[in-house]
Amino acid sequence: MKIVVIGGTGLIGSKLVAKLTEHGHEAVPAAPSTGVNTLTGEGLAAVLQGADVVIDVANSPSFEEKAVMEFFKTSTGNVLAAEAEAGVRHHVGISIVGTERLPENGYFRAKIAQEELIKASGIPYSLVHATQFMEFVGAIADEATQGNEVHIAPVAWAPIAAQDVAAILGRTAVGEPLNTRIDIAGPDEYRMDEFFRKALAERNDQREVVTDTHARYFGSELIERSLVPIGPATLGELHYDEWFATQYIGK
Repeated sequence: MKIVVIGGTGLIGSKLVAKLTEHGHEAVPAAPSTGVNTLTGEGLAAVLQGADVVIDVANSPSFEEKAVMEFFKTSTGNVLAAEAEAGVRHHVGISIVGTERLPENGYFRAKIAQEELIKASGIPYSLVHATQFMEFVGAIADEATQGNEVHIAPVAWAPIAAQDVAAILGRTAVGEPLNTRIDIAGPDEYRMDEFFRKALAERNDQREVVTDTHARYFGSELIERSLVPIGPATLGELHYDEWFATQYIGK
């Protein structure tokens, strides 16, 4: 099976390409560095020639509200048009658990707009909504920092390892299109504030984690299950402590 991975040189994409190749598929990374620019359409027709499946894990280079909306609308529109021309039979997209619960978040609104384009395209699709990646713990703590304090809400939290995300995306891609979405999460659910208190201590990070019911998560106040699945979910296999043991302290 020829599977083109849009954003195939990034955190998830590179793992996807490796896993799919191991399983005998022709996995092709598509990114500006490989001559494919989804914003201009450059290289899309050529890379999609003969493709059975497209997995789009590309991310916006800017998280500014207008820029991120423009990226996902333009990039996704160009990819879907090229897929229709090439006869691609399955489009797999990635999004975030909780997008519809935090409408004031500009990035989440852009991901919702991207999904609407996919659903309206007429191309059979599967959507995978993931909880936040374990790899993002440091960046999330930085965004929540005020002085020497990290303000975190006491809500449910179930981070997932990027390698588990890639594995589930790969399995979804080689199966029949779902024409709906699935939610995926890490194997363990924590209290978010307690998790970050332990995680930062393990990194020898001296910042104090403050439990704050009004703490904002990238601009949004959270309720109990804002960031974790409500209902059935596919769980990853890698526990946070196992994942962390493979990482460099302070990453």
